[in-house]
Amino acid sequence: MTSSAFTIAVSDEILDDLRMRLRNTRFTTPSRSEFWGAGVDPAYLASLVADWADWLPAGWRSTEARLNALEQSVVDVDGTAIHVVRASSGPVGGDRMPLLLLHGWPSSFVEMLALVEALQSAGSPFEIVVPSMPGFLFSGLPDGPLTRESMADVMHALMTEHLGFERYGVFGGDIGGTVAAWLAAKHPESVTGLYMIHPPFPAEFEAPLTDEEHEFLESEAEFDAVDGGYSAIMITRPDTIGAAVADSPAGLLAWIIDKYRDWSDCGGDLESRFDRETLFTIGTLYWVTESIGTSFRQYVDYEANRPRPSIGVPAGFTVSAEPGIREMPRSIAERSCSDIRVWHEPSVGGHFLAHEEPELLAGHLTAFFAMI
Repeated sequence: MTSSAFTIAVSDEILDDLRMRLRNTRFTTPSRSEFWGAGVDPAYLASLVADWADWLPAGWRSTEARLNALEQSVVDVDGTAIHVVRASSGPVGGDRMPLLLLHGWPSSFVEMLALVEALQSAGSPFEIVVPSMPGFLFSGLPDGPLTRESMADVMHALMTEHLGFERYGVFGGDIGGTVAAWLAAKHPESVTGLYMIHPPFPAEFEAPLTDEEHEFLESEAEFDAVDGGYSAIMITRPDTIGAAVADSPAGLLAWIIDKYRDWSDCGGDLESRFDRETLFTIGTLYWVTESIGTSFRQYVDYEANRPRPSIGVPAGFTVSAEPGIREMPRSIAERSCSDIRVWHEPSVGGHFLAHEEPELLAGHLTAFFAMI
């Protein structure tokens, strides 16, 4: 297993091509009269695309330099290149707990950077590892189906075999959360504790549902009926949508921000949670790495996932305040986790809680890992 220092270096030619494509974008006619009534509002998208083009290349070069101030490497994990950001927090020379932070879709390591800064500001004693998940941005794809378990195997090998940590804590949301749950279930000897914002479902509901659980599952199904079109497309026709978003940066941005607005705790105002520079940074990273299609792979391979074993390590939760999650009863998580130490009811912050409410989450993480 090898590791090499990594620096983000996007050529002028790639940035010039991106800017040209943005300036030549054609926009659709709104399907409904209300703002965002049928997905991303075309006029709003046009405003973003124009500003993204103007932001290039100087804005990207400034962002690139800021990202390159981070300690980055690419690690060969059994033939899979994994991009890793490292950071530490807490007193110099003090004992630090290794903490693995895992992002989901359509996210990236960028989501975790505000949380890293919050942990550092709080003086929390962590040795922090933030990988790009397999298939995302600068990380490659392992051989075989990209299941949650296979991603967990890559992350465990990264932490133990390469970075040399015998024990580590893990935090995640969305796909990163399900990978974190697999790490806790499969490697309890190594995982000190599990923290999530999307509590796990059991592999199967063995006991009868409570009324509260039944109501929640019904409401979740109703939400998925409205929201789930994106996943149905990426599961059944990934190369069709991939052809569009891989060739059009405006289409790429629209595909991403549709979920950022729906899933974040923004009340319909996307930029109350994600400023334009952040949106342009994420869009540029996906564009220059040509990874939007490979980020779909874990949807394509979803049926290959086997049932996850139960989780016995100490677990804690700050439940996301997003639709489809915020009404989740603790009893569902208790069907999966036998040792829940902390349960914070949803208050603020949505699907991207590490970015939306970093100080809140940093405090919860620090308190949880201090008690176990």
